[in-house]
Amino acid sequence: MSAAPPDNDVLWARGVVKSHHGTPALRGISLGIREGEVLAVTGARGAGKSTLLGCLSALLPVDQGEVWFNSSSVHTLGRAGRERLRRDRFGFVGSEPHLVPELTARENVALPLLLAGAGNKAAYCAADEWLERLDVAESSRLRPDRLIQSQRQRIAVARALAPLPPVVFADDPTAPLHREAADQVLRILTSAARSHQLTLVLATHDPELARYADRTVALVDGRLAAPVAPVARGTGGTGGVTGASAVSASRR
Repeated sequence: MSAAPPDNDVLWARGVVKSHHGTPALRGISLGIREGEVLAVTGARGAGKSTLLGCLSALLPVDQGEVWFNSSSVHTLGRAGRERLRRDRFGFVGSEPHLVPELTARENVALPLLLAGAGNKAAYCAADEWLERLDVAESSRLRPDRLIQSQRQRIAVARALAPLPPVVFADDPTAPLHREAADQVLRILTSAARSHQLTLVLATHDPELARYADRTVALVDGRLAAPVAPVARGTGGTGGVTGASAVSASRR
């Protein structure tokens, strides 16, 4: 019989298994993520980072195991339920921006707020604020085909943050950016998460970017790597690497 996750875990996975066309991607992942935590998921390309974020964010159904968001079982939801959960409760930034080509930057950022029922004024005020914070306010009235890749990626980050969802998933969000811009975007993402008590799950193969997290877990061939001792949360982005045993120990 399934049991709901601990009260301080906003996301919880237990024994998650996922394969792509018969090739194992996740091999029994168990992981808890606290409310308001900035968690980095690291590992080489192909280690299973994107698949893990896809399962946690209801983008991918699990083959085996459980995924919980608060007290709701994500693993039992059908396609329509997963879509509603992603729309209403999660923000997502990928390595590609995937903006709506017919809309301006401002309209793209306002779109999730409008779909959630916000008024025009509130939606566009939030869009303007986040475009300003991401240094792309001057591009607000341009469509994606008039923008360079780095501008489109910043707009995608603004779109994910504007509704202030409880959880933001960022799958290699700085891939199109050079180092200085990547650092700036990661600072904005993590500071927004902490100031608004959002949970941020960041996947990256770059250990330099993982330093912005409160805690890091490493994936190797679809499994959590052996842990090392974590550092205290809130030490300014030098979180330690943890694995399944560390998660279990935190609940004792």
